[in-house]
Amino acid sequence: MEHSQSTGAGLLLAGRYRLGESIGRGGMGKVWRAHDEVLHRVVAVKELTAGRFVAEADRLVLHARTQKEARAAARITHPGVVTVHDVLEHDNRPWIVMQYVDGPSLADAAKAAGTIEPREAARIGLHVVGALRAAHAAGVLHRDVKPGNVLLARDGRVLITDFGIAAIEGDSTITRTGEIVGSIDYLAPERVQGGDPGPASDLWSLGATLYTAVEGTSPFRRTSPISTMQAVVTEEPPHPEKAGPLASVIVALLRKDPGQRPRADEAERMLLDAMEGRAPTAAQAYVPTQRVAREELDSAAAHAADGTGPGTGTESLAGEPVKATAQWPQSAQPSHGPHQPPGPHPTPVRAPPPPPRP
Repeated sequence: MEHSQSTGAGLLLAGRYRLGESIGRGGMGKVWRAHDEVLHRVVAVKELTAGRFVAEADRLVLHARTQKEARAAARITHPGVVTVHDVLEHDNRPWIVMQYVDGPSLADAAKAAGTIEPREAARIGLHVVGALRAAHAAGVLHRDVKPGNVLLARDGRVLITDFGIAAIEGDSTITRTGEIVGSIDYLAPERVQGGDPGPASDLWSLGATLYTAVEGTSPFRRTSPISTMQAVVTEEPPHPEKAGPLASVIVALLRKDPGQRPRADEAERMLLDAMEGRAPTAAQAYVPTQRVAREELDSAAAHAADGTGPGTGTESLAGEPVKATAQWPQSAQPSHGPHQPPGPHPTPVRAPPPPPRP
């Protein structure tokens, strides 16, 4: 094992990986472009800089997570998952050698462009869902799907990276009790509340990722981690106004209840429709309706008739537009479990016509 107190371009790791320029930085570390001098190929090397500043016990946890990332990625065979080539130790901390992807992350692409065009975002989402389906089939959850972990190769490929906090089915947990790992505003509500995540949790994170791509802002990010977690659990995101045909898919993926989100195969079909410019009609069955009191409808209609109220019959008492649609009865709520197709579309409810004026 090599030991050195300096890192940077030109450093040779494990006698074969020569570091070039830094190509990315995150909360856990830095990513370098490097050259594998044995196989003569370009690779990406992730330096876990957090290892410099942690106590011995935490360093052991960090090393265990790194090994876990390598094992998780090795179990997934899919062109949309970044391959981990090697794990090594240098400067008393782990480094991960990965497949190099020539292109920006979705986070960088969205920041540079302002927003991503909806059909392109749907194409990106379609690739990510395919990679997640392969991971889930291998018993691996990603747990940190976010724009920074979606890579856009210049040849059109879309790859997902960083299974560093992935949970492998049957493996004992590494994180300590009460610890939340991941980017808070992309964590599914059940994870924030301490529940066991499942494939639906990764799909929720994909919904938040696509929302950020097309709207240019994260749907739940607030001024503090606590307020962000509260928003994830209790608040609905603003309607994605720039998402076009992708809007209903995003709303469906962001259902608070994991049992009411579409499955990966259903999301794949919806994203394909959106990518091809068609309205994903199947997504409408997952879009929650808004409860509107009958008294409010009658009152709004009466005010519209005599000119004393807001005047449209489709506004709430606070003057905000509402959608007058039927609410699912509790016994008829679609659960959309693993083997249940989406239920029928809600039937619109129209306010009765006002009585004739004398």
